[in-house]
Amino acid sequence: MHVIADGGMVNSGDIAKAFACGSDAVMVGSPFARSAEAPGGGYHWGSEAHHPDIPRGTRLKVGTIGTMQEILHGPSHVADGSMNLIGALRRAMATSGYTELKEFQRVQVVVAPRRLD
Repeated sequence: MHVIADGGMVNSGDIAKAFACGSDAVMVGSPFARSAEAPGGGYHWGSEAHHPDIPRGTRLKVGTIGTMQEILHGPSHVADGSMNLIGALRRAMATSGYTELKEFQRVQVVVAPRRLD
């Protein structure tokens, strides 16, 4: 069975974690909505389907940070993981000793509990 991670993919770390947890693909709406070529002009509708007559969906301002090429392959001019997504995935794989995505999907993952203060 193939698994597609959908929702909450904001930066390169989220994408790497999705693949490390066994995902075969990821849905990356928000990062792509931030490209200069995106038709939304720096806005993203979120996961709901917007309809002009039915009140659903939220239009979120995500801004524009660079071209699609920069978002996917760099170079990055911000240090928040929102650019050079492919390079960051490659680095995460190399850091953990993997060269193939199918191998990386089987990496041992440790989940640390988060404190809710």
